Amino acid sequence: MTGFRIEQLPFAPGALRSWSDPGGRHTNWPVVYTLNNDREIYIGETLNAVVRLRQHLDSPEKQKHRLHAMRIVIDETFNKSACLDLESYLIRLFAADGRFGVLNRNEGITNADYYDRERYSSSFDRIFEELRSQGMFTRDRVAIENSDFFKLSPFKALNQDQAIAVEDILEGLFQDLERGERSTIVVQGDPGTGKTIVGIFLMKLLRDIQLANPHDKQDGDSLFSEFFSEGYPELLQGFRIGLVVPQQSLRKSIQKVFKKTPALSPSFVITPFQAGASDEHYDLLIVDEAHRLSQRANQPSGPLNKKFAEITQSLYGDDDLTKTQLDWIREKSTHQVFLLDMAQSVRPADLPTSELEALIDQTRSTGRFYPLSSQMRVLAGADYLDYLRRILASDPPEPRTFDRYEFWLFEDVGTMHDVIRARDDEHGLARLIAGYAWPWHSKNDVDAYDIELDGRRLRWNRTQVDWINSPGSLDEVGSIHTVQGYDLNYAGVIIGPDLRFDPDRQCLYIDRAAYHDKKGKENNPTLGITYTDEDLLRFITNIYGVLLSRGMRGTFVYAWDPALREHLRRFIPLWKRDSPDEGHHPLRP
Repeated sequence: MTGFRIEQLPFAPGALRSWSDPGGRHTNWPVVYTLNNDREIYIGETLNAVVRLRQHLDSPEKQKHRLHAMRIVIDETFNKSACLDLESYLIRLFAADGRFGVLNRNEGITNADYYDRERYSSSFDRIFEELRSQGMFTRDRVAIENSDFFKLSPFKALNQDQAIAVEDILEGLFQDLERGERSTIVVQGDPGTGKTIVGIFLMKLLRDIQLANPHDKQDGDSLFSEFFSEGYPELLQGFRIGLVVPQQSLRKSIQKVFKKTPALSPSFVITPFQAGASDEHYDLLIVDEAHRLSQRANQPSGPLNKKFAEITQSLYGDDDLTKTQLDWIREKSTHQVFLLDMAQSVRPADLPTSELEALIDQTRSTGRFYPLSSQMRVLAGADYLDYLRRILASDPPEPRTFDRYEFWLFEDVGTMHDVIRARDDEHGLARLIAGYAWPWHSKNDVDAYDIELDGRRLRWNRTQVDWINSPGSLDEVGSIHTVQGYDLNYAGVIIGPDLRFDPDRQCLYIDRAAYHDKKGKENNPTLGITYTDEDLLRFITNIYGVLLSRGMRGTFVYAWDPALREHLRRFIPLWKRDSPDEGHHPLRP
């Protein structure tokens, strides 16, 4: 493959007029280009750079942003597919780096395969490094791709499942808007299938359509280009959208991303309480992690208990104890999109399974139910998640291994922590996480340790917001409340004394006294509900199911209970200290 070159010019009519065109590469060749000012950037691809850039110069939108610098990436081997791929690659990295606000709409991000893509991808990395050397990026590629801004960015290439869901949601929504009808939609998927990506992508796409000029030239290669044509933006005029995120940490992370994304705002990302108490009605509420919405139960604070009653009273005329935050969402919006996974319900206060099942049945009957099955997080694929479920459900699977994925059982925490450190040095985003099986002493005593195992002394996460990227997190242990909804490269999962194995009955059971999440085992006297050990077993195994599905490249496991550790040895290969390259290979028996 021949080398690329990056040409730099002022973005002005005079520069284009004086532009030499050796070999017709500016007028009849696929190229990728960037236009930027000091704060914003636009990335595009075209077969005729001169004509396309003149169009941009004549565009009131581009004039408004006062873009003044232009770069053209030219390679003798480029074709249309390679340029679309490079355009998407640069959009994703620029959006996540944060040096510039990306002016592109997100409907054009592609992930199509094509001839020799692997070789082109290696040249893209060199193009990135050249742009970085010119001051266009502030961090290296690995740091960018490990950031929340990359993982939660609306500039994502959707897989087939996600693209079908988004396209169908849009088509149905616009039909409903024309007819004046209400709608409820469910997108369901296992961990790692990209439910949050769908929600964030949909928010940005709807805002882009809402703000679009239908008379502008549309990109015919875009999957969603038809929705930018005349008729669609008009239907969204005055359309009020919100993204409801129940978990504090994930909500704060998404707000940071929205703050840096044109057309979006942190104010679009709200709590269920803010949705219920809003003075205005929403046209559409998208609810991420909808299984974490709450029923009437003792809230984390007295003011929230009072707020729950006040919102219910204001919406329904009386404090109806049967009303949940799901009911609030339906009352405060004309259209709803619920992104959920029932197996990730982790507390008694979460919506009961019966309500979630009823919601799914309702949307199935109306043709508004969209399952996601393609695994985007764990390299081991969907089979790995099924394998985990069967282990945690005392439904023993046939022992197996997973190519390209490190899945190891450790006999002591210290060794597992050391390997996590090594993986973090190499790939970043390797962390220890655990079930809430030890008291949080360090919350009130910064010198105290919370977990002491095999001579290793550890503390719980010092912060509950953006813990994964916080200073010192490599030496701490994250809980379910800091990692649900997030990705890691490697997860070292400590299964504590809250979950045990009975070798005589060949089943898992819980130790209620060893489970220290007060809200995780609290009965609900308001609704007259008492949670049995069987109920808690479901919540606790759900928690460990979430923890064991965080690692993209690998998952390491330590079990406190010797009987459980022995049970897991049947299904997870034992880490061997003398393994070549410290076991950093596909699984071996």
